[in-house]
Amino acid sequence: MRDEAAELMILVREKRPLIHHITNYVTVKDCADATICAGGSPVMAHHLKDAEEMAAHASALLLNIGTPSDDIEKAMIAAGKVANKKGIPVILDPVGVGATRYRTKMAMNILDNVKVSIIKGNAGEIGTLAGIEGGMRGVDSIGIGGSSVDACVTLSKRTGATVAVTGVVDVVSDGERTAVINNGHTVMSIVSGTGCMAGSVIACYASCTDDMLLASAAALAVFGIAGNKAAKRTKGLGSFMASLKEDLSLMTQNEAVPLANIRLL
Repeated sequence: MRDEAAELMILVREKRPLIHHITNYVTVKDCADATICAGGSPVMAHHLKDAEEMAAHASALLLNIGTPSDDIEKAMIAAGKVANKKGIPVILDPVGVGATRYRTKMAMNILDNVKVSIIKGNAGEIGTLAGIEGGMRGVDSIGIGGSSVDACVTLSKRTGATVAVTGVVDVVSDGERTAVINNGHTVMSIVSGTGCMAGSVIACYASCTDDMLLASAAALAVFGIAGNKAAKRTKGLGSFMASLKEDLSLMTQNEAVPLANIRLL
């Protein structure tokens, strides 16, 4: 899958897909930057009157519930239904699910009303949605009551979506195939925004293939390679973020092929 991942990375840059984000206001600039660095074109359209029309022009739709509200939920569901009619992938990032009943209910409502192609979250978030005990402190995972593989497979079979659990080691499953990606670095879990950025990169890759497991695994591998490189050559968290974006934008096919650590179980 290394070759396919690198080829998809190049295809994204060639196509420059428009990625419609309805995302949280904490990391919106980082998500826009990550989309650009991955090769896509970001647009942030959150208002209900704007979101539906924008979704009709996009190549993928990313829904991130990091700063939830009733109005945002309505816009997400409306845009999601347009995306479903158009046949473009919808990526759900259920930020903070399990931390409060409001967030969990919002994520469940989106899943009930929108056909989601990929669900990406940390172990606690995915564990909560899968019905496996997951622990959250704010939007940070503090563990899962089972394995990440079991959580991915369970949630994928329940929803029909490809599911990705992100961490130092990422796990992705479409219910039939499961991949483990070992390209991350511990510092990526410390810096605010990297999880949301990963969702943006996944959306870019999902817009250019029908294989959502490949899209998720390839995006996480490339993003992880960039994060690993940045962590090894910077001293502080501020310079790390700048280097992460730079390394993501400068990634070459020759670099990605040997370094992408993707293993099918």
